[in-house]
Amino acid sequence: MYGYQMMNGNDWGWGIVMMLFWFVFLAVVAVVVIHLLRGHDHHHHLGESQKAEPIDIVKERYAKGEINKEQFEQLKKDLAK
Repeated sequence: MYGYQMMNGNDWGWGIVMMLFWFVFLAVVAVVVIHLLRGHDHHHHLGESQKAEPIDIVKERYAKGEINKEQFEQLKKDLAK
């Protein structure tokens, strides 16, 4: 009879606790996944501690079409000095 009394009505508290636990757990997982996905976008192809060399910037600008071949060659010569 005592076991029946414990199960009669007292389970609601634990049910709410478990629902809150899973809600918080899934929210934390979602935040971590979003953070990881956004982290890859912000760091491009260079590591956090690496800095782009000037020649790398010139090559990237040429590849994007921001400068033409003559400008690229001139900048390479200027940077080699």
